[in-house]
Amino acid sequence: MNHILIKTITTCNVNQVVFLMAMSVISVSSIAQQNAFPNQPIRIIVAFPAGGGTDYTARLVADHMRQSLNIPVVVENRAGASGMIGSGYVSKAKPDGYTILANSGEVAVNPHLYKTMAYDWDVDLHPITLMVRVPNVLAVNPDIPAKNVAELVLYARDQPSKLTFSSSGIGNPQQLTGELFNKIAGVRINHVPYKGATPQIADVVGKHITMTFVSIGAALPFIESGRLRAIGVTSLTRVSALPKVPPIAETPGFSGFEVVNFFGMMSPGATPPAIVKILNVAIVNALKMQEVTQKLRESGFEPSPTTPEAFREFVRLESAKFGKIIVEANVTPEK
Repeated sequence: MNHILIKTITTCNVNQVVFLMAMSVISVSSIAQQNAFPNQPIRIIVAFPAGGGTDYTARLVADHMRQSLNIPVVVENRAGASGMIGSGYVSKAKPDGYTILANSGEVAVNPHLYKTMAYDWDVDLHPITLMVRVPNVLAVNPDIPAKNVAELVLYARDQPSKLTFSSSGIGNPQQLTGELFNKIAGVRINHVPYKGATPQIADVVGKHITMTFVSIGAALPFIESGRLRAIGVTSLTRVSALPKVPPIAETPGFSGFEVVNFFGMMSPGATPPAIVKILNVAIVNALKMQEVTQKLRESGFEPSPTTPEAFREFVRLESAKFGKIIVEANVTPEK
């Protein structure tokens, strides 16, 4: 009987040892897999041309990712089709964390403009973090008598359908800002789309266009030189780059008015959570660096890092907001 008891105890102990050894192997393997990333260059695909706001932000972040991850981080521009070329490319990339996407507010706009798309952002892309929120500035050419938003509304009512506003393209968040402005003010200021900020601003400065909703960084030199007059920003609070310019939301009748663009990072949809977390920490830490924060704010961007889950919810809410404006203003994509 004692012999049987000793044999049973010995068998149990051996089984426990085997189990513990197996768990140890699994644990070490898991840690090794996590520590193995990253061990090769990371590519950031920017869905817009070099020199724009998304590109500028991605390159600032990439510089600090190189240092914190101790591997090369390369920025590559794949522009076109309102950001869909770059986004589509990343959506089909290998989900190993080595190909990630820097995109903007178009990710929330495009599903409401295009009936068929090659990807579903909410499935085929995995949010990593929101990088910055990007308020626009409402600026008029100096010949326009309006010195503030309330005066602009009265001026537009006196000249129905004669005023114009420019944006960086049909379906761009800047156009949607103008359409929301029209609805709230009860005016009809006609939209004129351009391919980028440079021509968009040039025709306002040249006094061919009444006003514009444009990125602060692009407009700042013209505002400072007096060739544009800034009368409002599209965020709920003032922007450090234009501290004297009030939010449009401060104008009576415009309470709660807020339409901002944004830039964020995403990876292919099936990227493992452990890798997403490593990327999130690296990007968030970069955005919290004082020199990065300062450079972004000088350009009119507001650093706004988040968790992956919070970024997904942010895009969903912005998409719902943009979708409503698109339907009500009957915005259709540019042919």
